[in-house]
Amino acid sequence: MQRKELQIFSGNANRQLARAIAGHLGVPLGNCDVKRFPDGEIDLKVTDDVRGADVFIVQSTCPPVNEHLMELLLMIDTMRRASAQRITAVLPYFGYARKDRKDEGRVPISAKLVANLITTAGADRVLTIDLHASQIQGFFDIPVDHLYAKPVFLEHFRKMAEGNDLAVVAPDVGSVKMARAYADELKAGLAIVTKRRISPTETETGHVIGEVKDKRVIIIDDMISTAGSICEAARAVIGKGASSVILAATHAVFCGPALERIHSAEIEKLVVTDTIPHVMEPGSRIHVLSIGQLLARAVQRIHRSESVSILFKSFNP
Repeated sequence: MQRKELQIFSGNANRQLARAIAGHLGVPLGNCDVKRFPDGEIDLKVTDDVRGADVFIVQSTCPPVNEHLMELLLMIDTMRRASAQRITAVLPYFGYARKDRKDEGRVPISAKLVANLITTAGADRVLTIDLHASQIQGFFDIPVDHLYAKPVFLEHFRKMAEGNDLAVVAPDVGSVKMARAYADELKAGLAIVTKRRISPTETETGHVIGEVKDKRVIIIDDMISTAGSICEAARAVIGKGASSVILAATHAVFCGPALERIHSAEIEKLVVTDTIPHVMEPGSRIHVLSIGQLLARAVQRIHRSESVSILFKSFNP
C-alpha cells in the first residue's frame, strides 16, 4: 500500500515546536483537539483523516509529565484505531529517563515501563533527542532514531572557538562522553568537575580535573532540572580561575529553584534548546536555540525511508 503524504500532529506539550517542524516541511499541522472532561480525564479527538497516512506525533513528556505522557498514549491509540499506516512518536524530551536501572532494592525501572507503554499504545517507531541514558534505546522493541542536539549547539559555539583559550567542562563524570565530543569538535581543552550526590535534589561539588585557569569555559550537560549541579560546577571552575562561563543543556526542565540559581550564578549566559517550551523575559541570560529544523530533516528522512545517521554529525541550516 502506497503511503500518503506525512501528517504532523501535536499534543499540548510543545505546539510551538510542532508548528516549527511542520513549517520547515511545508505541511500544515494536523487538527487534534486535546481537552479535559470535568473530572480531569483527557478528551481527545482527531478531526483529520489519517487512514493510510504516515503520522508523526510531536509530544515532549515534560512537566506536567504524567499529563503529557497520557496525552501521547491516547493520541497514538487514536491514530492506530483510525487506520494510520505508520505512527512515529516524536519525543524531543523523553521523561522518566532517570530511572534506567535498579540502583537499589524495590525501585522501578521507569524508563523501561514508559517504553513499553508507548509501544503497546501502538507506536511503530520513536524519534528523540539526547536521551538521559543512551541505553534507553534498547528498552524499546520498535526502531528508535536517537538524535543529538550537538550540531545545533556547535553552530552557535563555533564563533567562540578561535584561539586556544576555550575549555569544555563536564559537570559530572556521567557527562564526560558528551563533553569530550564537543571538545573534539571545537578543538578545545577538556575538564571534569567531580561531585557526590547527597539526595535526589542535592549534590556536593568536589574537584576540577583539568586546566580551566584563564579559559573561556563551556559547561555542557543533557538536561537542567534544579540547576544545582551545573551551577555548582560553574562556581568551581570560576574558583579555579576561569575567565568566563557559559552553561549549555539540551533539555531545560527547570524545576524548583532552577531559574533563581541560574540568574544568580556567575555566568555569561545559559544556552538551551526548545525541546521543552519556555517563555523568556526580555534581557534574560537564557538563550534558546531551536531544534525544529533538525527534527524536520529527521522526519523527512524517516518518511522517505532514508538514512537518519547523517544528521548525527552534520547540520547545515
